[in-house]
Amino acid sequence: MNASVPTSAPVARATRLLETIDSPADLAQLRVEQLEELAAEIRQFIVRSVSANGGHLGSNLGVVELTLALHRVFDSPRDVLLWDTGHQAYVHKILTGRRSQFGTLRQAGGLSGYPSRAESAHDWVENSHASTILSYAHGLAAALGNQGDTDRRIVAVLGDGSMTGGMAYEALNNLGHSQSRVLIVVNDNGRSYAPTVGRLAAGLARVRASAAYVKSRRRVQHTLRDVPVVGEYLDRGMEGVRAALREATSNPSGFFEALGVRYIGPVDGHDIASLERVLRQAAEYEGPLIVHALTQKGRGYAPAETDGEKCLHDAPIFDPVTGPPPWAPAGYTQAFAEAIVAAGARDRRVVVLTAAMAGPTGLRPFQERWPERFFDVGIAEQHAVTTAAGMAMGGLRPVVAIYSTFLSRAFDQINLDVGLHRLPVIFCVDRAGITGADGPSHHGILDMALLSQVPGMTIFAPSSAEELRAMLDQALELDTPVAIRYPKGATSSTASGGVGTGLRARLVTEGSDVCILGIGKLVPAAQEAARLLDIQGVGATVWDVRVVKPLDPAMLASALTHRLVLTAEDGVRRGGAGSSIESALSELARSMGAAVPSVVTAGIPDAHVPHGSPDALMSEMGLDGPGLAATAVAALGSHHAMGRA
Repeated sequence: MNASVPTSAPVARATRLLETIDSPADLAQLRVEQLEELAAEIRQFIVRSVSANGGHLGSNLGVVELTLALHRVFDSPRDVLLWDTGHQAYVHKILTGRRSQFGTLRQAGGLSGYPSRAESAHDWVENSHASTILSYAHGLAAALGNQGDTDRRIVAVLGDGSMTGGMAYEALNNLGHSQSRVLIVVNDNGRSYAPTVGRLAAGLARVRASAAYVKSRRRVQHTLRDVPVVGEYLDRGMEGVRAALREATSNPSGFFEALGVRYIGPVDGHDIASLERVLRQAAEYEGPLIVHALTQKGRGYAPAETDGEKCLHDAPIFDPVTGPPPWAPAGYTQAFAEAIVAAGARDRRVVVLTAAMAGPTGLRPFQERWPERFFDVGIAEQHAVTTAAGMAMGGLRPVVAIYSTFLSRAFDQINLDVGLHRLPVIFCVDRAGITGADGPSHHGILDMALLSQVPGMTIFAPSSAEELRAMLDQALELDTPVAIRYPKGATSSTASGGVGTGLRARLVTEGSDVCILGIGKLVPAAQEAARLLDIQGVGATVWDVRVVKPLDPAMLASALTHRLVLTAEDGVRRGGAGSSIESALSELARSMGAAVPSVVTAGIPDAHVPHGSPDALMSEMGLDGPGLAATAVAALGSHHAMGRA
C-alpha cells in the first residue's frame, strides 16, 4: 500500500517509469514494486496536470491502483472498460496513450476531462452523469451475446455515490435477471461529491469500517493460497465462511445477491496484487458479479486527503505545493446562498433539497443553520423533484437547488409531479448556459426550452446578484411552480439600471431601430451591442427580459414598434426562449392588427458544444456584444446601416 506522498512531491520527483508507458500492454512486465512506484508517479503527474488546467483531482487520485490492475487483467479495448461518471478516468487516459496530451486537458481543442470516443478506442462512453454505466453494460452485454462473442469481457466501474441513483438499481435488476456476463467494480470511497448518503451507503461504510472483517478475509485468502494445487477449489468451497463473515459485519451483499448479482469483497483498492488476484478470479465468472473495492478519495496528496468536504473532488488552477485555497461559493451561487438563508430565516416552511451537491449549489450555510430543513437525496434528481412535490402538498415551501444539466434528468417529474399539480416548488437552476471546461455534458442549455413547456411554470432569468435575490423573494410569494436559472461565474453590476420588480421586464435603454431582448447573462452583451450599434448610427432598445415565462406584455408591445427584434439567450435557439418570444409577438401583432417585425433569435445552435473557455465559446457563437451587433446589422441590411452612418 502506498503511503501519502509529501505535499511538495508533485514538483520534486521525476516520472521515469511513467514515461515508458504508452499503452496498457506496457504494464504487463512490471513487478509489483514497480507498479507501486508507477502509481506514485501517476499521482504526481495528475496533481501537476490539474494544477495547471483545473479539473477533477480527488476522484482520480483514488483510483490509480484500481486502474492499473484493471488494465493488467483485461485487454482494453477488446475487453470493454466502462467508467461511470467519467471524471475518474484520468488514469485510464494516461495509460492508453494520452499522457503527452495532458498539457491540453480541458482546453479548447485539447483533451477532454471525460472519456471521449473521438480520442481513443479505449473510451466507449463519453458520460459525466452518474448511475448510467450499468445500463450501458447491460446493453453491450446483450449486443455481444447476440453476436455470439463470448470471449470479451465487459467491466463497469462505478462509485458508491452512483449507487444512490435509480438507474443503477434498475440496471442491477436487469443484469441479475438476464444473468449478463458483466463484472461490476464498485469504487467505494464513501463519497459522491461529498459523503455518500443512504442506507446502502451506510452498509458499505460498515464494511469499510470493519477492520475485523477485512483482516478475517485476508487471513482466509492467505491460508487458501498456501494450499498447493487444490487451493483454488478450497477457495471456492469457503464461500460459506465468507458469507458468515459478511453477515457478521452487516455486509450489504445480501441485497445484491437477492437481485441475482454475486458479490465479492471487500478488497483493498490500493493493493495492486490483491486487486489483480480478485479481478482474475472474477473474470472467470459467467454471470453478473460485483467486486467491492475500498479506496481513498484524494489518496497520496495531502491537501486532498485533508479536505473534509470533497477531498478536492474538483479544483481550479492552483499551486501544487500548497494546494488550492478552500472552496467557497462565488458569483450567482453565493448570491443564492445568502438569499436562501434570508428566506429560511423569514419563513420556517422553507426547506431545501439537493442531489448530492450541497456545497456547489451554495446550500451549506442553510444546512449548518437548519439541518432539519436540509435534505440531500443522493444522486437521485427524479426522486428529489417528486419529494419536493410531496413536501409542497404538505404545506412546505421546497427549494430544489440543482445544476441545469442535471435538471433535465428529472423533466418528467417536473412536468407531471410538480406541474400537473400546480405545486409551489422552486427550482434554483445553477450553472445555466455555457459552463466551459467540462464540455457538452455540463453545458446547461436545455432548461428554458424544457421548462417553458410546463403549463403554469414561471421562469426567472436574473442578470445580476441583486436580481436573483429579488426573484427568490418573488418566487416565494407565488403559488405555482417557479424556476430561477442563473449562470456559473461572476455576477454583473446593477449600477446602470437597478433591479426589476414582480413579473415585469426591465427597460435598460431606448432606440428606434432594433429591440434587443436580453435574457439573464446576455443582458450585458445586449448593452454592449447597443453601444456598438449606436456608433454605426443604429438606435437600439434593450430590455432585460427577467421573466422568460410569462412574458411581460409591455415589453412585447415595445418590441412591436421596431423594425427588428433580436432575442439573445444562453440556451438552445431551437424551441428556446427566443422561439416563445417570436410566437408571442406574432399573436400580439395579429390581435392589434399591427405589422409583425422581423425577429432574429440568437442562441446556442443545434449541436453538442465542446469544452473550452465560456467567453471564447460564446464569442464563437456570436453571443457576445460584437456578435449580437453584427447579427443586427446583417438583419437590417448593410445599406441601411451604412446610410445612417
